[in-house]
Amino acid sequence: MTHIWVRAEQRENEDRVGVTPEGVAALMNKGIKVTVEESSVRAIQMDGYRATGCEIAAENSWPNAPLDAIIFGLKELPEDGTPLPHKHIMFGHAYKGQHSGKALLQRFKAGGGTLYDLEYLVDEAGRRVAAFGYWAGYAGAAVTVKCWAAQQRGEVCGPVGVYSGQGALLDELGLELDAIDVDFPTAIVIGAKGRVGTGAADLCASLGIGVTAWDMDETANGGPFPEILDHDLFLNCIFARPGTPVFVPKSALTSERKLTVIGDVACDPDSDYNPVPVYDQATTWDAPALRVHDAPVLDVTAIDNLPSMLPVESSQDYAEQLLPSLLTLDDLTSGVWGRAEAEFNTYVNLV
Repeated sequence: MTHIWVRAEQRENEDRVGVTPEGVAALMNKGIKVTVEESSVRAIQMDGYRATGCEIAAENSWPNAPLDAIIFGLKELPEDGTPLPHKHIMFGHAYKGQHSGKALLQRFKAGGGTLYDLEYLVDEAGRRVAAFGYWAGYAGAAVTVKCWAAQQRGEVCGPVGVYSGQGALLDELGLELDAIDVDFPTAIVIGAKGRVGTGAADLCASLGIGVTAWDMDETANGGPFPEILDHDLFLNCIFARPGTPVFVPKSALTSERKLTVIGDVACDPDSDYNPVPVYDQATTWDAPALRVHDAPVLDVTAIDNLPSMLPVESSQDYAEQLLPSLLTLDDLTSGVWGRAEAEFNTYVNLV
């Protein structure tokens, strides 16, 4: 019997989950065994999972799960170097030149396990079957606006946290902007036709911030892109990959510009293909803004688990998208799972 083990997230500020109680019930009806770990942080409460009749396991007990169990989580595992003998479904961040990815692949190679990377679950046409992109863009734009508002107060943006819903987030941002006696900023979104860019543009529109929407056609010439410097906010919503152009070069730090905040929603600072090479480290919930230049000022915000700021909406949305694929877990040799395993094999054989 196929067995999926839903682990608790162990990363700080990660309250999301990839399957809802309704999804667990559907999996069990399909004949798939489901174990759900207790969690002290998960935004969707345990009562709903218990009501399905699934097995409940202790928080963070997945290393001792049966070897045939498929461990399902979202974000990174603890970086303790231990071999990984299980099959894991998660975001591995290991295939795009990330320097931390090699260590993860070595752990899978040592343990004989397999990574089914959620970013590489794709259909026959190569389109991702599920993504948090919309909510990443939405929350990323919100933090970018908060960074700009802090600048108008002569400050660097302070800590951000979890919101009960998007209404609470919009209310807070509205109050911050109303307290500033200056014109609203202008924003340029690159990747505006994708899920991430749509979320970023929607957040800006909800606040009355004007948006210049760019996508592949506008960036096809490879740059440079002086128009970016003519906006207050730049939201990068394109994931780094070979051939991605540089949008804001290091020379922009000292250039004449209107730009004062970069929201790198894609957040690939340690990638060899980073399109925003004015910074080299992700920012955090406690310190969301990294000041990369003082005069003229330029802050970068690049938090790599943005959807967890709105964990209920983002979990429900993502889980609904992913469930049809989870229901096919009894066949790992074809479909989305077969393609994901082939991708893993390509990269694990390089370490």
